[in-house]
Formats: sequence, structure tokens, C-alpha cells
Amino acid sequence: MRNIVLLCNMGMSTSLMVSRMREAAEKQGYECKIDAYALQHAEEIIPTADILLVGPQIAFEIERLQAEYPDKKMEAIEMLDYGGMDGEKVLNHVKEVLGD
Repeated sequence: MRNIVLLCNMGMSTSLMVSRMREAAEKQGYECKIDAYALQHAEEIIPTADILLVGPQIAFEIERLQAEYPDKKMEAIEMLDYGGMDGEKVLNHVKEVLGD
């Protein structure tokens, strides 16, 4: 089971994206855990993540996070996908990056 972690500034704006991604995962039969957290909790949750998705509003943090966790897969969620809350497209991208 994959552990997909979304980070945003306060951990709230990504909650709808998490819901949409969970719906898409259920439809596809893709076994994963998807949760959103505030950036301030990054140190606690990144070590257990298979992939970290960062909300576009804090995409500038990826460089710093990648330097701290060089072995972790990290992506910024595309602004159009985020704005449209296209959970299926984001999930499909995650699966592609993870090779699933």
C-alpha cells in the first residue's frame, strides 16, 4: 500500500484534493493511503511517505525539502489540476512517478 502525502501551508486547502484522490483510487482499485498535512509537520511525516505532493502555493519549498530528504520523490501539484481539484489526474501522475 502506497503512502501519498500532500503538504500545504495550513493542511486545509488540500483536504478536498485528498477526497478527490481517494475517490479516484477507490474507482481504480489502487491501494493507497492519502493524507494532507500542514508544512510545519513535514519533518514528522515525510520519512514514511512514498511520495510527497506539495500544493502550488508552497511549491517554492520543494527545493529545501528535497535537500533535506534527497531520496524522497517530491512533486508540486500542477496549478490547473489543483485549481480544478482533478484528483484523478493527480493520482494518475503519482502512479506514473511511482511506476505503479
